[in-house]
Amino acid sequence: MVTLSKSISSIVLIGMPGAGKSTIGVLIADNLGLEFVDTDKSIELECGKPIQELLNQSGYLAARAVEEAVLLKEQAKNKVVSTGGSAVYSAAGMAHLTANAVTVFLDVDINELTHRIEDFDTRGIMRKPDQSLTELFAERRQLYLRYADICIDCSGKGIQDCLQQVIAATRPYVSS
Repeated sequence: MVTLSKSISSIVLIGMPGAGKSTIGVLIADNLGLEFVDTDKSIELECGKPIQELLNQSGYLAARAVEEAVLLKEQAKNKVVSTGGSAVYSAAGMAHLTANAVTVFLDVDINELTHRIEDFDTRGIMRKPDQSLTELFAERRQLYLRYADICIDCSGKGIQDCLQQVIAATRPYVSS
């Protein structure tokens, strides 16, 4: 476990699409009595359309700009924040979001992600045109590791097991 010197009031979840950030995030928030925010939902509210539609109409760079604006607006205090998988491309957004949060990387190996993500081309995943899941995984994983205070290996584990690991790892740092 890491030693954090910052005052912590929130948990920020990062990781690939299909890692379980939204599913586990809701459960963590319920367990710890915190509010839950899914930044992908916030992006959709901000632009008034599903992320996939935004990507189709404007491209991935424009979608990332909307994502960064959403991250910079979010006040992560006494919350569990599930970020979109591409949030780590925004240094400013991540710095803002994680200033008073413990950042948890839900790490899932590429083989498992391949089985979990059956709708890769229509899911609203911000990526370069024609970029494969394997290429995206390789590109993003180093960013997740850079921003993570805590890494939880979720490969081959059920939701409850991952949930308990995140709660155990973050409890010493989060004071709601």
